[in-house]
Amino acid sequence: MADMTETTPGWLPTDELEMARARMPILYVEAVPVRVDDSGEVTSVGLLLRIGPDGTVSRTLVSGRVLHHERVRDALLRHLEKDLGPVALPRVPSSLQPFTVAEYFPTLGVTPFHDPRQHAVSLAYVVPVSGDCRPRQDALDLVWFTPREALSPAVQSEMPGGHGVLLKQALAHVGNVI
Repeated sequence: MADMTETTPGWLPTDELEMARARMPILYVEAVPVRVDDSGEVTSVGLLLRIGPDGTVSRTLVSGRVLHHERVRDALLRHLEKDLGPVALPRVPSSLQPFTVAEYFPTLGVTPFHDPRQHAVSLAYVVPVSGDCRPRQDALDLVWFTPREALSPAVQSEMPGGHGVLLKQALAHVGNVI
């Protein structure tokens, strides 16, 4: 007889995840990958290009769930590696104080952030990366924009679910208000 307490750590089967999403907020981390110059000023912002389940192409940030019994730092590093590749060389801040906490709701208009699948709470970070970024998993590409380009109406219109708002907040947090 199999041990009934044995599970794969941190993972839920799809049906159980859907049930949890319907009943409680899920914790996420999000990262805005940036390149900085020698003085620490942001020179470019990396945005992932993805195709959604409905076939739409959009620009997004690095994001993903925090697993059960996983430290926030470890979740952030895991998602950065998953989306940017193993040699992105992210510099996660020693203090894990997020620049904001974003609440995603399945109902439009509660906050600027929308996720039709769930109520999610996301800790958001600006993370400098200095290595070679090669998107993996479901990302098609990673495109680097200047802060001005990233805040342009054209790029912002390609960022669904409030990611454009989050990007604006991230750049304002690091002093790039345009």
